[in-house]
Amino acid sequence: MISRLHEKYRKETMPALTKRFGYKNSMAVPRVAKVTLNIGMGEASQNAKLVDTAAAELGQIAGQKAVITRAKKSIANFKIRKGMPIGCMVTLRGERMYEFLDRLSSVVFPRVRDFKGLPPDSFDGRGNYTLGLRDQLVFPEIDYTRVDKIKGMNVTITTTARSDEEGRELLKLLGIPFRADRG
Repeated sequence: MISRLHEKYRKETMPALTKRFGYKNSMAVPRVAKVTLNIGMGEASQNAKLVDTAAAELGQIAGQKAVITRAKKSIANFKIRKGMPIGCMVTLRGERMYEFLDRLSSVVFPRVRDFKGLPPDSFDGRGNYTLGLRDQLVFPEIDYTRVDKIKGMNVTITTTARSDEEGRELLKLLGIPFRADRG
């Protein structure tokens, strides 16, 4: 079963990108490689159960089990020891990735309060885009009566684009709503 967004990529986005940038080979056309969801829980050093609930909620949002990330080294000022659980993450690839991006642009962003589009300058120089969400309640999978603490998350969209311009055009054609330039 091919997702709606993957179909759109094949039928509309690939030809448009080929025409715009003049690719000779279809394998040179940029595509989305993976989507990474990440919740960092600094206060988990005091309460380890926070990471478990965050991982469960991230699993509901992503549709696959979250991995608990641990501290790489000790930091005395933050009372963190090496190996302590400090967050959780999920990496989505393939059809799950396309399904998540489709839900993100068509369901989640319209639910964000005062949403005027994503900032078009949050690219890393290699065509990858990172955005932050302030709370997990914008996802319809989360039951807000069971949420004990509002947690923000980072969503990183990794592409095979060589430049920010190519990555921006790819995401724009896939339906990611960017804020209009103030010009």
